[in-house]
Amino acid sequence: MIEPIGNQYIVARPVYSANAFGEEHKKKQRHHKTFLDHLKVCCSCSTQKAKRIALSLFPIASWLPAYRIKEWLLSDIVSGISTGLVAVLQGLAFALLVTIPPSYGLYAAFFPVIIYFFLGTSKHISVGPFPVLSMMVGAVVVRLTPSESTAALEVSNSSMSNDSSADEYKVMVAATVTILSGIIQLLMGVLQIGFVVIYLSESLISGFTTAAAVHVLVSQLKFMLQLNVPAHTDPFSIFKVLNSIFTQIEKTNIADLVTSLIILLIVFVVKEINQRYKAKLPVPIPIELIMTVIATGVSYGFDFKNRFEVAVVGEMKRGFQSPRAPDMQIFQETIGDSFGIAIVGFVVAFSVASVYSLKYDYPIDGNQELIALGLSNIFSGSFKGFAASTALSRSGVQESTGGKTQIAGLLSAIIVLIVIVSIGFLLEPLQKSVLAALALGNLKGMLMQFTEIRRLWQKDKYDCLIWIMTFIFAIVLGLGLGLAASVAFQLLTIVFRTQFPKCSTLANVGRSNVYKNKKDYADMYEPEGVKIFRCPSPIYFANIHFFKQKLIDAVGFNPLRVLRKRNKALKKIRKLQKKGLLQVTPKGIICTNDGFKDSDEELDNNQIEGLDQPINTTDLPFEIDWNADLPLNTMVPKISLHSLILDFSAVSFLDISSMRGLKTLLQEFIRINVDVYIVGSDDDFIEKLVQCDFFDDEVKDSIFFLTIHDAVLHILMKKDYSASKFNSSQEKQPKFDFIINTNGGLRNRECQVPVETKF
Repeated sequence: MIEPIGNQYIVARPVYSANAFGEEHKKKQRHHKTFLDHLKVCCSCSTQKAKRIALSLFPIASWLPAYRIKEWLLSDIVSGISTGLVAVLQGLAFALLVTIPPSYGLYAAFFPVIIYFFLGTSKHISVGPFPVLSMMVGAVVVRLTPSESTAALEVSNSSMSNDSSADEYKVMVAATVTILSGIIQLLMGVLQIGFVVIYLSESLISGFTTAAAVHVLVSQLKFMLQLNVPAHTDPFSIFKVLNSIFTQIEKTNIADLVTSLIILLIVFVVKEINQRYKAKLPVPIPIELIMTVIATGVSYGFDFKNRFEVAVVGEMKRGFQSPRAPDMQIFQETIGDSFGIAIVGFVVAFSVASVYSLKYDYPIDGNQELIALGLSNIFSGSFKGFAASTALSRSGVQESTGGKTQIAGLLSAIIVLIVIVSIGFLLEPLQKSVLAALALGNLKGMLMQFTEIRRLWQKDKYDCLIWIMTFIFAIVLGLGLGLAASVAFQLLTIVFRTQFPKCSTLANVGRSNVYKNKKDYADMYEPEGVKIFRCPSPIYFANIHFFKQKLIDAVGFNPLRVLRKRNKALKKIRKLQKKGLLQVTPKGIICTNDGFKDSDEELDNNQIEGLDQPINTTDLPFEIDWNADLPLNTMVPKISLHSLILDFSAVSFLDISSMRGLKTLLQEFIRINVDVYIVGSDDDFIEKLVQCDFFDDEVKDSIFFLTIHDAVLHILMKKDYSASKFNSSQEKQPKFDFIINTNGGLRNRECQVPVETKF
């Protein structure tokens, strides 16, 4: 019964052990579904289920009929045009990261958007090239593309026929990797394993994208300076690229350098204006488009290509390339890289989609996103595009300019289509250094994540460490190996957190039913002879020894050592008793022969296993007080602890190894007359112990209590009644209910006799 009194309450209920609670409140009989039950549900078919599956596979069928033409169409048109112009420029710029001709970036900006329009669940993200993915694909292209001398010797190779060029082979590698990553994403979506995203934390993603931004920055320097820098993909490649750049710095093309610096400065300034005054601007200033038009006109008008020998975009083929089957040999060589690309692409897209879904309150489906992205990459790769996800800046443009649905995405694809089939040739005079500068202009947000380190350090040092190590791994080892090493390190930190948990000793706060860490509060009261120990993590094979040591430190003695000392002393007492040299006095047991000496060597040579057994004094005509002085100055540790409470409310599971270790530890305490109680465990935890034969004559299932306060009250009642068990009026113990008074005291509810809780 609960009686509220203002902001306080009165609770009247029995003191419950787990067994007592189970007897009074019977559990329901529940049927736990087996694998066959789940399989039957999965394989069953009905009209409603078929409709639900169809709607989940084609989300467009759900939102398109409800499209509000009058309210949304104009916003989507404005957003689609703005996003399409940005997509064109980013497609050209990010193609340089893949080390393929810029025109192929337009295919990567077109096909994924069309597929995602029908299959995607997010209404606001803009699917297409993403700099980190482009960098990862580019690393594979560089690794697999043979040098010019090797290509001349291998013209008979099936992947490098006589009429093929180096660029075409690079395009083939990029397309094949994209198709394979799309297949991996599709399979993950079909198999419903989109939960893999949980293994990449926000800190890991932030550190990885920041490192990728640094890689992008370094890779674009050769275009800004127009230097011939050899490609490197092995670990420490970023340092090798920087070394190549600095050794050739005197060959810098000044025209490209000046142009790119001017573009960078203007882009950064205008983007800052867009960010600072976004509430007042109807739409963000399309600075990328403005600078592209100006730079193209200037380059064409002043003939930069011939006068200053700058590198330009070059020929822009009209129309689409015919689809081509992937190279199976490349499949075999890039399976690991493709898996990393698939995971990173999905994680980035899903993270951005989650932000907008929370902001606008609509659901997204991770598994369906995998299917949509997978098919997008398969189609894009088949038409010689490269891997797609979502660029943060491009999605921001689509949302900030008023985009309501993927109609805006479809219109942006139409803008890209117009450039591909009609006006792409106008961009042929555009300098590659301008594209590099525009690509770097989109990295500001990712590079600014360096400021996250201080915030993470203040909130969680483990998260900060994950960020730092992920950044270092990705910089030093490269993006592929760096991602794998980062995931491994992140999982290792989870092991560290559980392997070295912050165990604590609890005490009563303000003489109430609240128990907190005794180091945190001033008004703490600890029951005499009772120790309450809390473990805040699962107990398993890796941390059971740490748990034991922390518990030993908390109680102040090693129960096994005390047990062995007592058994040794018991053997000595038995020997003296058989010789008639012991006398029981009010002060304890004394030896009547002061000159008697015992050989410790004989005891030390006994088998150690015998000293670990329970202490049996039934053959002695007297009781031994182990805290009193023993004969012949026998040294046995004196302990005042009589009850130990283990708070397992945060212990979610035990494995077999830790179960054996825990049982041994409990037995050691019980054998030295320390009662052990476990509180806060759920029923499944106890059922598992029963199934594993955890309980025996020493460790019984009656040690479990619902709460710490239940166990404390049980101990106090037990000690109170044990002191009076020899009274002549041995009446049957009544059932006691306790009430927590508004002042925190305890009283007996039935007999109305105060029961003081002495601490």
